[in-house]
Amino acid sequence: MAATAVEDDLDNQDYYSLLNVRREATSEELKSSYRRLCMLYHPDKHRDPELKRQAEQLFNLVHQAYEVLSDPQSRAIYDIYGKRGLEVEGWEVVERKRTPAEIREEFVRLQRERDERRLQQRTNPKGTISVGVDATDLFDRYEEDFEDASSGGFPQVEINKMHISQSIEAPLTAKDTAVLSGSLSTHNGSGGGSISLVLRRVTSIKGWGEVEFGAGDMQGPLFGMKVFRNLTPRCFASAQCGVQFSSRGVRPSVTTLFARHLDNNTVGYLQWRWGTQSSMNTSIVRDTKSSHFTFALQLGVLHSFVMMSYQYKFQDEDQTKVKGTVKYVSGFFGTVVEYGVERKISQHSILGATVSIGVPQGVSLKLKLNRASQTYFFPIHLTDQLLPSAVFYATVGPLVFYLAIQRLIIWPYTRAQKEQDLEKQRESAALDINRKKQEAESAILLMQESVRRIIEAEESKMGLIILNAWYGKFVTNNRRQERAKVIDVTVPLQCLVKDSKLILTEASKVGLPGFYDPCVGEEKSLKLLYQFRGLMHQVLSGDMEPLRIPKQCDEGKTDG
Repeated sequence: MAATAVEDDLDNQDYYSLLNVRREATSEELKSSYRRLCMLYHPDKHRDPELKRQAEQLFNLVHQAYEVLSDPQSRAIYDIYGKRGLEVEGWEVVERKRTPAEIREEFVRLQRERDERRLQQRTNPKGTISVGVDATDLFDRYEEDFEDASSGGFPQVEINKMHISQSIEAPLTAKDTAVLSGSLSTHNGSGGGSISLVLRRVTSIKGWGEVEFGAGDMQGPLFGMKVFRNLTPRCFASAQCGVQFSSRGVRPSVTTLFARHLDNNTVGYLQWRWGTQSSMNTSIVRDTKSSHFTFALQLGVLHSFVMMSYQYKFQDEDQTKVKGTVKYVSGFFGTVVEYGVERKISQHSILGATVSIGVPQGVSLKLKLNRASQTYFFPIHLTDQLLPSAVFYATVGPLVFYLAIQRLIIWPYTRAQKEQDLEKQRESAALDINRKKQEAESAILLMQESVRRIIEAEESKMGLIILNAWYGKFVTNNRRQERAKVIDVTVPLQCLVKDSKLILTEASKVGLPGFYDPCVGEEKSLKLLYQFRGLMHQVLSGDMEPLRIPKQCDEGKTDG
């Protein structure tokens, strides 16, 4: 987060802040602000060669900002991507007759597709490692073995099954992709493996198809086909067929799926499967920003069940996503109730724990760690019986362990990492900060004559005079050990006074003429001491907050 804040602070000049206009500013507001700044920074107003050169630089910057924001297409692109987006080739593909809203939608779509492509490249290869642990000896002690001397030792905890799978996705052409995957499994000393190759082709924007070839040591060769198609904007369907060759003969299978968007957040599914595990399945999935609900009903030859799952999603103070889940499954194989939690512990890591209680399955604890494209899964079988002690330890144990690890290891490490990243960014940004500081000092020199005239005019009518103004990070009473990092912005703010009013828009003040960032990556504020109608007032404003002085209460009393 620190690195992101630094990059945002050091991004190219904010054109809206430079012109001191709202992001929703009209063409007239842009033109008025542009003319005012042009009069302030026009090179012909300065005879000194150095001041003339500095004025010319600021004049060109203001002109560039106005050119971008006054053109609807350039402004729409700038609103989405910033100044860097305007430097990327390819914007000419968008029709100029499109509205700004249409341009925003188009480039949001393109950006999403680009991010998805980058994500696919970053998450290849994908893999899963599952390690099953049998810890039933911790809780299941049978009376007939109690007198056995051999049972008096330490409980045995064994790894009774493992599964490893890996896949590599390689784009062949713009429409063709090959996926090579393999897996190895073992259970109680016996196991096997398989390998498969999938060739996928995108036939149109509405659908794709793929063929699969596979083989394994326990199962014979496999051949399959699958197609997917969007039938309407709200409906889609898929069909899959396969043939498995084994020592028991040929085993064909067919699966069809039909789905429909019931509303913006709800999808209904209907699935039919024919083969060795024939079944009919219907489900409804509702996914919103705060919750996820699933209801499924299956009627099958081997398995029939009813399943309901509810997941609540929320964010804590540091914007870390947390998901709590409750799941109920009942069928021919028994009844299972699951509850768990999932937490995003870093940018690319998600940690989850689920407690499963069922008949006749018993009690299990399932731990899962997703790290980028890798998944690590640890199902721990605690007991075959419904023991309250197993449920208690499965619930409380992971929570206590996580809190201890978080406080002793995760939090100190992340704080140190953030400080280290912030320090590196500050060092790399030192030259850029010095350049912007010089630009701000040059702008203040160019403002001196205009500020003198503004002060004279305001004094004559007892108007608004900025006595002192500071911008940056201020030290509070409970943090006196820290050093304040502020700059004097009295002159730049007085220069913005017009008709005894100072109006600052809802944007970072760092982009205003005469300002620069004195504390990169840290929270900043603006503190003013001003005089209006012969009375002194003080106000403190956040960096991103709009500001308008004098306030109505300034007529008779002091604010702040």
